[in-house]
Amino acid sequence: MSQRENNLLWLKDLLDHLSDCRNQLEWAQEQFAVNILTETMVRDLDSCRRLCDDLRRRSPRDMFCSVN
Repeated sequence: MSQRENNLLWLKDLLDHLSDCRNQLEWAQEQFAVNILTETMVRDLDSCRRLCDDLRRRSPRDMFCSVN
């Protein structure tokens, strides 16, 4: 699997996790749970940003060449 494919898969997993956290946040009543969920979401968003930055930095040539 190429680095690009790996990054895209990781990005998908993070976005799925963010969606799950958002659903849990909708029902969270306790402040502790809200804090944990929002901290997790902020970390996931930071990871998404880093992955997107990495994808943007890669040259178009890197997108089509993979090293196995």
